[in-house]
Order: sequence, then structure tokens, then C-alpha cells
Amino acid sequence: MKAKTKEAAERLHRAAQTQTYCSPIREFIGTEDLESAYAIQDINTEHRVKSGARIVGSKIGLTSVVVQKQLGVDQPDFGVLFDDMEVENGLEMDYNLLMQPKVEAEIAFVLKSDLNAPQLGAADVISAIDYTLAAIEIVGSRIENWDIKITDTIADNASASHFVLGHKPVRLENLDLIECTMEMSVNGKIVSEGKGAACMGSPINAVLWLAKTFAKLGRPLKAGDVILSGALGPMAVVSPGDEVVTKISGLGNVSVKFSKS
Repeated sequence: MKAKTKEAAERLHRAAQTQTYCSPIREFIGTEDLESAYAIQDINTEHRVKSGARIVGSKIGLTSVVVQKQLGVDQPDFGVLFDDMEVENGLEMDYNLLMQPKVEAEIAFVLKSDLNAPQLGAADVISAIDYTLAAIEIVGSRIENWDIKITDTIADNASASHFVLGHKPVRLENLDLIECTMEMSVNGKIVSEGKGAACMGSPINAVLWLAKTFAKLGRPLKAGDVILSGALGPMAVVSPGDEVVTKISGLGNVSVKFSKS
């Protein structure tokens, strides 16, 4: 199996480097071997770090029960955020750097302390959060035509691509995480709506799941980490020339433009 995970990791790495799509990773590991899928993700994470990229946080995916059922799982997944994945709020992103991009509106959390207690609870997560931000996650897939199952997306760094953070930091006590509303528009047309409760009942629940998962893996979440907690509504496809604006009540706006070529 180790040989297969290395070969699968190389397939994804080559696809990303050459911006040519590849066939699904489940050809190597099937659709149920999540451990091998994360091992593939780890191989390419290590490769990126050795190449000079800096890990700045994590993203949580599959926080929607509907999407989980579509992929045949009963839990979220996670991926790694690197420093070169951040796009500055309000500026233009080179569309040519993207692979089959879609956008999601999310709430981001920045931690002020580590989450390394042996038995974590919601209070630990709340105490560890410094502030929240509105965010846009740009997802993408190295796998042709988004032909993915759960093992494919996990191996492919949870289909991560880039992210944009808003510039209005808000403390938890000043935000209703469950009832806050989200509206995302592309070129002025609303394409997605939702609220905080759409993310596992509360985005705190998503971060708690991630914190517990990382603690079990022996690599706890750290102070300063940026956590993208999961989509608050449906994702939307973007094309060259599009402008995406996300509004989350209490957190203000965050936006990104995509170059026309």
C-alpha cells in the first residue's frame, strides 16, 4: 500500500505542477481507505514544506450533512492551508493559476492559544479563539471533471486551492455564530445564501471536530492558526472576469476578482 500511496501522491503533485488534470486517486486506494487518503495528503504537504511553503492553518470540508451523504461519509474532512494560498481581500487573482475553481462563503477563526488538552470540549475551543473573520474559500480539483469520492478529495488536500480573509476581526461575544446570515454574489447576482447553523449546527462544532482530530494525531492546533470552518451555503462556479463578494452579518464583506485571462 505504501507504494500505491506514493504513486498516488506523485500523480496529484504532477497534476498540480503541470496544471493538467488527472484521473481519480481511488484507482489506487478505493473509496473507503481514509487513512491512506490522508497519508497521500501528508506526502504532498511534506513536499510543499520542503519546497519552502509555510503552513498557516487548516480548512474543514464536508461540513454539510447533505454533501456527506452524497460522498458516503458521516464526518467532515480537513486540508492544509499554506501561506501562498492567501489572496488579498478586494484584489484580483490570476484565474490561470486555478484548476476548476468554485467558491464558498465561510467563517474563519484565528486562534490565540494552542488546543492540546487531552479531552477537548466546546469551551476549550471558544477560549482558544482570538477573533473571527468573513472568508471566501476558493476550492479546486486536480482530478478531472471533479470526479471525486471521499478518498479523492482528502488525498487532494480536501480540494483546497486558495482563500481570502475579510478585514473586520470580531470577537466571539460580539457575533451570533449560529444565526448570522451569509449572502454571496457573483457579478452582483446572489448565488448562495445561508447562515452559521448550516455549518454542523455551529461553526464551533466544526472547529471542535478538527481540534479533537488533530489532538489524536499528535499535532494539535496552534496559536496563530487560521481555521476555515466550512461553507455556510452552496458553492458556486467562477469564470474569468468574475467578481465574488461575500457578506456575513456582523463580519462585513470580503471580495475577490478573477482576471479575464
